[in-house]
Amino acid sequence: MTDRPIDYKAVFQALPGMVSLLTPELVFADVNEEFLRATGRRREELIGRYLFDVFPDNPNDPAATGMRNLAASLRRVLDTGERDAMALQRYDVQDTERPEEWQVRYWSPVNAPVLGPGGKVALLVHRVEEVTELMRARGGPRGSRARVLEAELYTRARELQELNDRLRRAHAREREVALALQEAMLPTSRQSLHHRAAVRYRPAIGALNVCGDWYDLVDLVGGRGVGVSVGDVVGHGLGAACVMGQLRSALSAASRVAEGPAQALDVLGRYAHVVDGAESATAVSAFIDLHHGTITYSSAGHPPPMLVHADGRVECLDKATDPPLDASPSPIPRPQATTTFSEGATLALYTDGLVERRREDVDKGLARLADSLARHRKDDPEKLADAVLAELLPPGGATDDTALVIVRL
Repeated sequence: MTDRPIDYKAVFQALPGMVSLLTPELVFADVNEEFLRATGRRREELIGRYLFDVFPDNPNDPAATGMRNLAASLRRVLDTGERDAMALQRYDVQDTERPEEWQVRYWSPVNAPVLGPGGKVALLVHRVEEVTELMRARGGPRGSRARVLEAELYTRARELQELNDRLRRAHAREREVALALQEAMLPTSRQSLHHRAAVRYRPAIGALNVCGDWYDLVDLVGGRGVGVSVGDVVGHGLGAACVMGQLRSALSAASRVAEGPAQALDVLGRYAHVVDGAESATAVSAFIDLHHGTITYSSAGHPPPMLVHADGRVECLDKATDPPLDASPSPIPRPQATTTFSEGATLALYTDGLVERRREDVDKGLARLADSLARHRKDDPEKLADAVLAELLPPGGATDDTALVIVRL
């Protein structure tokens, strides 16, 4: 490995194929020599100009869709921050010497983001392979079977593009419904502890950006303190979110009037028995008495909460663990336990997506969480929550939904 600095401008110019850089406004920021050669344009005709002012659709072809398809692909990259490969496109190019004439051209484009420091798309990489000669070579004499196959290939590519567009629109609609449903079912900020609590959601990779996990903070009846809970429904997406909403609402109502968290989970377990999709769901509930400095908790098959004391000692609240909700056809009273805390302590409740990894003992994940909480215990809840997620979740995202609640006591 050489210690000499790499000339990335030279690397860009040497990249195989046609490559251009576009701003988020779709203005040319740079192009390589191959892009200039293949399009027959000079740099001064491109740099600083809007993409579709330079390369509009062929006005003589009423069926032209190249510009529309490319614009849609670039918008997807801007919206999602993800690479987008397009189907084979016919996108004619205006002849620079005879502007009234248009050259029939075929392209295979790929668009990718360049992310800035804040994670937003700063530039777009538009890479194109021209396949016009290949299409012509396969065509042969007009009327030949090869020409028919060429037309069939192009038709199928256009159909694939249209199908992908329909699927993306359907996915976007389902995502909007899921997000609206989840937002409606999560609690408001009217609880007495909301100003000292931070909550984070991270959906599983490939999910609809909606979790089957839930959290709840409720003020207990009679000034007895605050109830905090998290739960986890098996599965992802819209179906899991619907079950999540039913269980969260039931536990929220039960917690307000129950004598303790164990009784609240008893009620929830009986309710889960009649909810389709609630099988093997887990939950943990903690009642916080700020006046007496106590936390009473109970768990239905859920990972244990972590209590970080002001001196950095981490206490795993695992003394009252029972099977998941609806695990028994005849529920029996669940256990509960009580611990104490002093001012400045931090309580963390979470779902298993934060600590579980394939082919790894869960104790390692719990140890990572305890270490992270202890090191960042002096941060405010919002910063603490961000630090924990940054240190425990894989860079590319987790394969399970994750919810995290941080409460400063």
